[in-house]
Amino acid sequence: MKKDRRNLNFILGCVICAVMLLLVILGFFYTPYGPDAMNGPDKFAAPSLRHLMGADQFGRDIFSRVLKGLGTTGWISLVTVAIGGLTGTLVGALTGYYGGILDEILMRINDILTAFPSFLLALVFISVLGPGKGNLIMALSIAFIPSFARVVRGEFLLYRERDYVKSAKLWGASGIRIMFIHILPNALPVILSSAAIGFNNAVLAEASLSYLGIGVQPPDASLGRMISEASAYLFSAPWCAVFPGVMIILLILGFGMISDGLKR
Repeated sequence: MKKDRRNLNFILGCVICAVMLLLVILGFFYTPYGPDAMNGPDKFAAPSLRHLMGADQFGRDIFSRVLKGLGTTGWISLVTVAIGGLTGTLVGALTGYYGGILDEILMRINDILTAFPSFLLALVFISVLGPGKGNLIMALSIAFIPSFARVVRGEFLLYRERDYVKSAKLWGASGIRIMFIHILPNALPVILSSAAIGFNNAVLAEASLSYLGIGVQPPDASLGRMISEASAYLFSAPWCAVFPGVMIILLILGFGMISDGLKR
């Protein structure tokens, strides 16, 4: 029964993420209205057949902006996890397998970065580099490297003492081959689970920084910025903030359920 429940959670997570992916793809090729097209007569229009999610303070179609914002948030989060995850995996693999002075140096740097919360670290980098999508991706990627490095290092420390690894060494296999052919595939489930969690954190970080006005800049649509712009109209036009917020929740829920399924 427990196994079936875990499988159900994993399947539901995949379904939610698949729907989000379809919306992202739809937003790349089609939106009912221009995401930045203003229309005074439709200002604060309630959800209807004309505007499925209503319109904002400038008469812009919220559904069109949500489609674009979902793509922006998803793309930034995906690239962030890819860069931070690959770099962290490489650092963790090298330190976990070889140890020694390399482990001491890289892990001390890792500890320094880990001492700061990832959001605060990203906030500092953004403040120095300036706002914008490129700088946001760079800042979040650097902030996420320590968590991946620590997880991967722990897995490599565990597997490097296994008999099949020692046997590969006796047969003359190189360190690179042992790391990426013999050890990495066994650590992959934990790495993928960490990547799903990292994606969730990236979504929250991007939305938070954009909400503060130092992330994605206009005219690019962003879910976090949409919520920020709608915060003054929560009682008069709640749909302006509700729909972008629901999309963020669904993204986090879907990848959270997938992460839980991968760990179990």
